[in-house]
Amino acid sequence: MTDDLARLREAAARGDRDAEDQLVELAGERCDLDELRRLAESGSSDAVDILVESAGEREDLQELRRLADQGSSAARDVLVELIEADTGE
Repeated sequence: MTDDLARLREAAARGDRDAEDQLVELAGERCDLDELRRLAESGSSDAVDILVESAGEREDLQELRRLADQGSSAARDVLVELIEADTGE
């Protein structure tokens, strides 16, 4: 598995979109937040979506703020929803 991941990472770094999609899928299945963050930082909107969903489920306001600060409108929306639910608005 490690060799397969290394090959996928190399292919994704060379711009292979299919390899990037596979990495995102595998990271999502493994709940590998570090891998998802790395992929998101390299421009994967799918990785951002999974991070937002995961952070929302965990009510991780810090992660949602980080993603919102990086430009994710979905993270901003989930953050607002959680804050409003917490304050009873």
